[in-house]
Amino acid sequence: MADYFEGCPICLDQNMPASLAIDYQDLPRSLERVGDWQAYPDCPTLGEGNTPLVRMQGLANEIGVHALHLKNEGANPTGSHKDRMSRFVVQRALQSGAETVAAASSGNAGVSLAAYAAQAGLDCVIVTTPAMNPNWRRAIEMHGATLLAAQTPQRRWQVLADRVRAGDWYPATNFIVPAVGSNPFGVDGYRSLAFELFLQLGTYACTDIIVPTSRADLLWGIARGYCDLQKAGLIDELPRIHAVEPFARISNALAGADYRDHFEGHSALTSIGGSTVTYQALDAIASCGGSAVVVEDEPTYDDQRRLARRYGFYLELSSAAVLTGLRKLVAQGTVGRDARVVLVGTSSGGCEYRAFSQGIASVD
Repeated sequence: MADYFEGCPICLDQNMPASLAIDYQDLPRSLERVGDWQAYPDCPTLGEGNTPLVRMQGLANEIGVHALHLKNEGANPTGSHKDRMSRFVVQRALQSGAETVAAASSGNAGVSLAAYAAQAGLDCVIVTTPAMNPNWRRAIEMHGATLLAAQTPQRRWQVLADRVRAGDWYPATNFIVPAVGSNPFGVDGYRSLAFELFLQLGTYACTDIIVPTSRADLLWGIARGYCDLQKAGLIDELPRIHAVEPFARISNALAGADYRDHFEGHSALTSIGGSTVTYQALDAIASCGGSAVVVEDEPTYDDQRRLARRYGFYLELSSAAVLTGLRKLVAQGTVGRDARVVLVGTSSGGCEYRAFSQGIASVD
């Protein structure tokens, strides 16, 4: 069975790239064991998932919603939601007979893949840029992975593409333009977040979920998880799932722009940066009746400080953007006062630091 790293081959031939998804014909009728809902129910783990869901009623009252929870993905082994993806990428690589896994990353994804590759005994290569955060660099190197620096993000994808197509590396991330989602087995791992929210909230279901978004792997995984819960008869209504972005990309595509275009912008929210939109982003929002909202840097910095100093959560800036996004969604009436909201805090802020520009072997 092919893994289709470049998405649907028919769509690609028509220059309409779209991710492929794992389709589960028969779903369990209960969630006694989340693993039974996943492609690899019993593969090795570092303890990812089952992250805390923390109620923040004071913040809910401040913003003007009925209830508010934070899903703290910073509690995963390497500090981000990426661990849910890396576990299954590595397992699939092992099953495929690969010896080296690789990713184009300047942060969380690289650290996570390096950790899970180390556990599995696989070689790991992370293609990054010279401006990589030194804390992330040290974490990747501590896990024994190889770092290669390309001069631009676009060059990173080309390096990855060349080695994947040559059969040298098994990829975790996208490498084509227009973009598709990351490795389909890895993205499928994000469905578990929806299952956990269902179990943690019980009958007190959420109405809206706010997700920091770049190429929408997590957004799609959560949406697909909830659609599977509905398909299995465990829920009647889907929550609305909203994408938070640093400048208008998905928002423009939802308004009619061609999703294959480039949407340039500049922001300090680097973890959800990039100029591309994936079809899976549009599909996730459409399937759950959600929306996309653009946030600016300064109010996001303010919300990052507020979450840390008032509520005890130091989130990475791109993660703190979910609070800024919620404020805007409430202000514009998209999220109402009776809403029960979950903010997905994708990563902790412990690795945030100044840019680093020396010392990584160059591929150019």
